[in-house]
This record gives sequence, C-alpha cells and structure tokens, in this order.
Amino acid sequence: MSLSPLAYADSLRIGSIDFVSPDEIKVLLDIEAPDSLALNTGTPRPFPRINGYVLISSDDGYLVAQVEWITVERSQYPKRKGMQDFGLIDLPYPLRKMSLNPLGSLQYDGSKDKDGDDRYIFKRGVETFPSVGDAVLLPTQKQLRSIVESGDNRHVKIGISPLAANAEVRIDPDRLFGRHLAVLGNTGSGKSCTVAGLIRWSMDAAKKECSEGKEPNARFIVLDPNGEYAHAFKDDKKVRVYAVEPTTDIKQLQVPLWFWNSAEWSAFTQASSKTQRPTLIQSLRTVRDGQIETALTPSHEMRRFLRTIVSIIQIERNAGSPWANFPKPKNFMEKIKKWNEGLEVNESFADIEKTELENLRNKISAFESARSGQYPSWDFTRSEIDEFLQLAKVAHSTFGGSDTDVLPIDADIPRAFTGDALLRSVEANAEMLNVSEYVETMLLRIRTMLCDTRMKTITGNAEGVTLDSWLSDYIGSDGASNGTVTIIDLSLVPSEVVHIITAVIARMTFESLQRYRRLDKEKKTLPTVLVLEEAHTFVKRYKDDAENHDATTMCCQVFEKIAREGRKFGLGLVLSSQRPSELSPTVLSQCNSFLLHRISNDRDQELVHKLVPDNLRGLLRDLPSLPSRNAILLGWASELPVLVQINSLPEKQRPKSDDPDFWGVWSGKTERKVTWKEITDDWQNVNN
Repeated sequence: MSLSPLAYADSLRIGSIDFVSPDEIKVLLDIEAPDSLALNTGTPRPFPRINGYVLISSDDGYLVAQVEWITVERSQYPKRKGMQDFGLIDLPYPLRKMSLNPLGSLQYDGSKDKDGDDRYIFKRGVETFPSVGDAVLLPTQKQLRSIVESGDNRHVKIGISPLAANAEVRIDPDRLFGRHLAVLGNTGSGKSCTVAGLIRWSMDAAKKECSEGKEPNARFIVLDPNGEYAHAFKDDKKVRVYAVEPTTDIKQLQVPLWFWNSAEWSAFTQASSKTQRPTLIQSLRTVRDGQIETALTPSHEMRRFLRTIVSIIQIERNAGSPWANFPKPKNFMEKIKKWNEGLEVNESFADIEKTELENLRNKISAFESARSGQYPSWDFTRSEIDEFLQLAKVAHSTFGGSDTDVLPIDADIPRAFTGDALLRSVEANAEMLNVSEYVETMLLRIRTMLCDTRMKTITGNAEGVTLDSWLSDYIGSDGASNGTVTIIDLSLVPSEVVHIITAVIARMTFESLQRYRRLDKEKKTLPTVLVLEEAHTFVKRYKDDAENHDATTMCCQVFEKIAREGRKFGLGLVLSSQRPSELSPTVLSQCNSFLLHRISNDRDQELVHKLVPDNLRGLLRDLPSLPSRNAILLGWASELPVLVQINSLPEKQRPKSDDPDFWGVWSGKTERKVTWKEITDDWQNVNN
C-alpha cells in the first residue's frame, strides 16, 4: 500500500524546532523518531548521526542544516499524536534533543531528472530562518544527494560522501586549482595519495573530454622533497622526472647558476647589505652583460670598463660622496687611482680613442696632484665631478658606447654565464669599488659551491642548456606534447642549496607565465599547477625583519608572491603539509580551498578552525578521529563543507610513502640486506 504525498511527507518528520538563532537551531525530537536507523527515506540509513543533514520547510523549498550534537534531557512526558494519556503521573522522561547548524537552502528548480523525480539545487546561505514549532524532516535519497552534488562544471570525481548516501563528490578544477589548494593532515593520513589522485583523476577526466587522439594541454609541476611521486606515475611514459642522480627513466636535474637572481645569490652567499650585496649586484650586471658580445677586442674591453666608470661616478655623485664628510672623499679618490691603472692605452686603439683616453688620465693626474702633500684637502667640488663625468662619457662614446649602455642592465635577467666568470667579475668590481677586503667571505662561499661535486651536477655542467629548452622540459612544450606532469625529485639536493633550487624553479615558472600573458595578444593565461610537498619546509613562517635574507626566508617570499599574484597569470598552487601552524600566514590566507585529513595537534587544529565560520566548526571536530583516506573538503571548491571518502588508488599508483615495516623485518617475514661498503662508497664519492 503506497502512501499519499501528504502522508509520506508526514512520515519523514522527526521533530520540531525548540530554539532558533542565526548560527544555531535546537530541535526536540519526536518520541516516534528513529533512534538508530531510518527506514522511511527510500534506503535504510543511520539516524540520528553527527554531521548528518536534515531539512526544514521554508518559503522557497527547504533550509538545509547539519547536526552538531545530540543529547538526552529529562523532560515532561511528551504528548503523543492521537493518544490521550489521562490519569498518568507526570514523571521525568528522557527526551532527545539535537543542535543544528544552518548551511543553506535546497530549492526545486522546476525540472525533472531522468527518473521523473523533482530536481533540487543547493545554494549556500540562508535568506529566511524558520520559527519555533516548525517541523524538521529527514531528506530523501534524492534530496540528500542534491545537497552534495549541486554545482556547475563538476568535472572531476574525487570520492564519495558517507554522510550523504554515498553521493559522488565532484569538483570544478577551475575552482580547486585556480585559487590555490591546501592539503593538510598528519603523517600517514593519506595526503600524498590525495595529491597524486587529484593530478591523475583530473587528467583522466580531461582526456575523456579531449577530441580523439589528443592529450590534455595541462601542466603539473611537482616539487617532491621526499622522492615519492616518481613511483606514482611510473605507468605514464610521458611523465618527466628530474633528480640529482639520473637513471634510465630519470633525467639529470639542472638549475644553472645564471638562472639565479640577485636575491637568491644574496641569500646563498649571505651577503651583507652594506658592502657585499651592492658589489654582488654590480658583478651580476657586469657578467650578464658580457655575454652579448662574442669576440671581445681591447677596444670592446675598454668600452665596458669606461661604462662601469661612468655608472660608478653617477652613483657616487648622486650619493654626494665626493663632497661628504671624511673619509668618503678620500675613498672616492682611492677608487679613481685604481681606475687609472686600467686606463692604459693599447696600440690597437684609434687615434681619437687614444686622445680621449689621455684626456681622462690627465684629469685623474690633476686630481692626484691637487691632493698631494702632508695635509691635503680631499673634498671635491660639484663642478670638478661634473667635468670628470663629462670626460668619462666622451671617452665611453668614442669607444662606441651610448647613453643607453650606461644604464645598468638588470642584474636578474637570465643571461648565461659561468661560475668562474662571476668570480672574476666580483673580484674586479670589488677592486674597482675599493672593497676587496670586505668580500673575501662571499668569494669563499661562491668558490666552495663551484668546487662541491654535489652541487656541480645541479648548478654546473649546463652546456647546451638554454632558457627556452629548460622551460619546455620543466614546464611543458607547446600543447603539452611532451607530457602533462613534471616531477622534480629534491630528495638528494644538498641542504645548503635546496631552498635556493626550490625558489628558483618556482620563480622561473611564475615569471615565464607572467611573460606569456604579457606577450599574448588576447592577454590569456597558460594554466599551470605547482605542487609543493612538505610545504612547511619551504613556506615556513618567518619574522618580518628587513635584514633577514637567509635562504629559507627568501624561498618563503617567492611562494608568498605566487600565492598573492599567481591566479592572475594562470599559476595555481597546491600545498601539502603536516604542520599547518608552521606555514606562512600569507600563503595560507591565499588558499581558497582545503582538503583536511586527520589532524591531532592542538595548535594545528586551532589554526584550521580559524579557516571556517563559527557555525561550521562542528564538522572540524571530526579531524582528530578521521580514518585514512577520509578528508573534509571546504572552501571555494565546495558549495558546503563535506566529509569525503577519497577514491582509492591502486598500489602501483600510490606515492612511495608507506610506514616502515618494523615487525615484518624484525620477525624475518620481510628481508632486508645491508651492504654498508656500497653506501659509504656512494657517500664518499669513491667511484667518482
């Protein structure tokens, strides 16, 4: 016997509203309401259930609410419908109550689904609240799925929702990756499998939408400090893997020295801000500029030397050093004397070149004569410096220079140079600036890196590496014809440079996408996703100190810039971390979507709770007890916070991040052989 629509609707009633506020609704459950299993919703399902969903009738459909807590209170014996309990003694009776968090509304869109049932659409936010006494209903299977499955462009299935009749949880990649994603959770909670799955499931879904024979034009770059992800994509022959130690399937990781910008060089060399950093920046300008001239003649060399002299005179004049307090004028005079040693006339110079060079040398000799004697006056007049600058400009112009040459080249332009060339440039500029004794420690650090065999394989031996070929290999060629995924294994990168290497790769990716958009006629972007594992290592919060320029801080600042500006240029960021409380607040605040696995640390839980409104924090109380593969999806990628059971990955598609098999090895069930000689030979580079 089938029920009438009114009778069926009445059978779904479980209680009535007892209390209403904007962030909480309290419900008094009927005595006939299910106490463990509901059988009247189309399919048996548990009720009441923490974090489950219920409906409340409203003007435009239903208000959707989530169960936060359930309790029993001693109350008067309830009046039962259709019953007259005359003569009963009024004794305390255990009545069930529950608290609800209002989430949004479920509205009928006026159409039918393929089964002929009404279609519903879930919308976030509550326009009108119910009143005391309104009925609370159990959602049907269709309604329950509509709550979780609502939304447009939900192309990629990432799992199911156990709290919503196993409804499919699908995401819109534009929302998930376009405004940055953070995957947070304890070790062993399933973060790595989730990240690997998101990449794989996104590519599988895109491949189905591509026309026959075409591959997705996608770009995923995975920065992998633990060397886990190469195993997860072994079955894809087009995945590009780069590591310190190449094998048959793994290519040599190369991040040439000339990719590094001045901030990265300053962080590596720990250059002081007063003397070493200006010298380093000037040296980078010089060494990068030297590559545009192929065969250097003595005339070319002199033109470059004069260009540097003109630049330094302009800098010193603008700073007022020649007429400043002692000893600045004397130091300026010492620099001029050093310059005079390099202004030697070569027989190959033209007559006019020799003449102008001699005029400049005579002016320097006049300066020396005027400042000789026992008690010389070191100060210069402005007219003297202007005349000296004019002579230097004329000499520079005579040797083929121009006013635009005098403008210093950007120290960060990625033009090729060698480590030895940079060393010579630092030494020459330090001598010219008369600061040689102050740059010895910086030179020592550069020499150490150039001699370190561990670093040489990454930063040196870059013959044949061009900027365009590197971008094609590491970011992806036109149409992603060489594959959609790049895995950069950072596990064996020396600790001294791992933050620098990571920062360089991330910055080069970001800046290349900036230029792609700038040069595109329609100002379109090239969608790219940068995945950072163990993000708390590279995006570690730091003290906001202007003098703090160490490698860790510099690396974090690169990712902060990507987090703030990456979306505009098509660069999405995916962070995976087990310590969210150690992450940079700037980066975390720019993440608009979150996948939260099990989190047990108090500080981490406290931080995560701040990511959601107060009335939605009930769901986050599940975090300490979530099993593996379960996560809470919230933020821009989801219409509402939802508990997701992530799709299972086959063993061969999982990252190599299993827990150590202590008992198996101890009990002899799993064999482990150790050859320490082989390990020490590799460690000590015996065979190299």
